[in-house]
Amino acid sequence: MKLNMGCGHNKLPGYINVDVAPECAPDMVVNLESLPWPWPDDSADAVRFNHSLEHMGQSTPLFLGMIKELYRICRNGAEVEINAPHPRHDDFHNDPTHVRVITPSMLMLLDRKRCDTWQQMRVANSPLAHYLHVDFVFDRVNVTLSEPYFTQYNDKVLDDDTLQVLIRDLNNVVSEFRMVIKARKPY
Repeated sequence: MKLNMGCGHNKLPGYINVDVAPECAPDMVVNLESLPWPWPDDSADAVRFNHSLEHMGQSTPLFLGMIKELYRICRNGAEVEINAPHPRHDDFHNDPTHVRVITPSMLMLLDRKRCDTWQQMRVANSPLAHYLHVDFVFDRVNVTLSEPYFTQYNDKVLDDDTLQVLIRDLNNVVSEFRMVIKARKPY
């Protein structure tokens, strides 16, 4: 089973398109902030949150409960694609329905092996994988550059090191993160 969570009007063929708003005519009307979710354990091969997860789980307990549900429904090796606006871009700030920042660093807290390493090193990162009994391997991240940075980078006006400094120091350089995590089971 493949789930397109918070699909809005962007339905994907081959997926069960899920949204809270019946006006979007999803395949399933489900409030993902209402737990537990209606799918059985280990039933999802792929889950997609395309600019939707940042709209959910404003309270920390609710968000963490949603992460536990996501892990529960994923099969071993299930890919979870999460596309979210960069928190230092106007697109994130200008939408009053954005309630949660989603970043690669946050998702890495869900990787048990990373948490094990951090615990051994006595690093102060929150070992969410341990607390929640989940294990998502952080697989990859791509960023979408805003203009003029996209063109300057493609034209080789900006090198990798300079771009990294700009991303760190300036707003509106990166418009979105495109991230993939994979469920690793059993925990």
